[in-house]
Amino acid sequence: MSIINSVDTICAPATATGGALSVIRVSGPQAFAAVSAVCTVCCDSVAANTVHYTHIKDGPELVDEAMVSIFRAPHSYTGEDSVEISCHGSRYIMNRVLELLIGKGCRMARPGEFSMRAFLNGKMDLSQAEAVADLISADNRATHQMALSQLRGHFSSELSGLRSQLLELTSLLELELDFSDHEDLEFADRSQLLQLATTIDDHVSRLAASFKTGQALKQGIPVAIVGKTNVGKSTLLNRLLKDDRAIVSDIHGTTRDTIEDTIDIQGVSFRFIDTAGLRQTSDQIEQIGIERTYQAIDRARIVLWLIDAEPTTADIADITARTADKALMPIWTKADTLPTPQVPYAAILSQPPLLISAMTGQGIEALETAIFAAADIPEQTEGDVIVSNIRHYEALCHAHEGLLLVIDGLTRQIPGDLIAEDLRDVLSALGDITGDSQIITSQDTLNHIFAHHCVGK
Repeated sequence: MSIINSVDTICAPATATGGALSVIRVSGPQAFAAVSAVCTVCCDSVAANTVHYTHIKDGPELVDEAMVSIFRAPHSYTGEDSVEISCHGSRYIMNRVLELLIGKGCRMARPGEFSMRAFLNGKMDLSQAEAVADLISADNRATHQMALSQLRGHFSSELSGLRSQLLELTSLLELELDFSDHEDLEFADRSQLLQLATTIDDHVSRLAASFKTGQALKQGIPVAIVGKTNVGKSTLLNRLLKDDRAIVSDIHGTTRDTIEDTIDIQGVSFRFIDTAGLRQTSDQIEQIGIERTYQAIDRARIVLWLIDAEPTTADIADITARTADKALMPIWTKADTLPTPQVPYAAILSQPPLLISAMTGQGIEALETAIFAAADIPEQTEGDVIVSNIRHYEALCHAHEGLLLVIDGLTRQIPGDLIAEDLRDVLSALGDITGDSQIITSQDTLNHIFAHHCVGK
């Protein structure tokens, strides 16, 4: 997309069509004039942050009765003069209002242009702008909290703190270079610099490590339902979904491909994958389905192993080997028709099987609670930062790689000017996240030195 021309006044629907109301946002230098030309309210003469009843008119013709909200720069979403028109939700009315505004000098906003202007006008950084889309698409409590935390600037604050620490490290290196020939002056030695660099890297690494959880929350935590044929996998999926999503039959090998669907458990999305039953078969199509079962286990974070008979030693060895890095949950299904198993599971698996009946619903609530616990999702509180954006993750990984070079340079007593180059790469990587170059200038370094390390006062 070409560079945004902020001289233009733009307009666009801010709500989806089909509801009782539509909101049309207008932003730019002529926003007040354009809206005043089609409404009976003079936007220039009313106070900021106020809402007014108005008629929208096309000459003498009344188009709609509406409310207009007035926002004066810089106290608006975009940082520009802005008006939000709340009219009735008819597509016809919305299009008529947009046509009238365009006729008064506005143009239709490009996709994302309001947020782009907010970024360019310093109302939010790049990570916060990206959070807007995440907040709109959030479909559960966990993803809503992640997006809201990022939109409110908690991630930006973390990065700002890292920049301050990197500035301290750069300043100490600069002092080391400038006063290394003054034996009577003593600043931080290399062990102190190394400790500071390690602390910064630990912080960056923790943020990067949160990406695994962030992606799981954003895309839905994958849960594979596996077991032999006719053990009740499809029945369990239907029970969890409260819908007849999968075909249930007494015929062995009915499910020959994976079936996926998502449910919400305690505010977190879980993506359940019903799989083909595991057994020896000469049916080539069923063999393909079984291979896809193994692929589903590889993708899953949690594996529900359904059993309705005592598993063999070979079965146990196979499932535990395939789920070494997963949360494996053995489940004794058909508890309404089969006796409680007497197998000493504690000696075989890490936990005894849960007893459920997918047919009657017995034990399903306890199963959902256990699935949520197995996901091991950290509880989010105000200010917590969980990285969910692949671009942010890659930038943090680049910063981590640069910090490893800094740590190695400090350990091997490499000259400070070479280490400073690696520090600049770290700052550049972190700056990519917020859209700020984040480069520490000579003036930044001088200001920090005089404020915190002023020689002789």
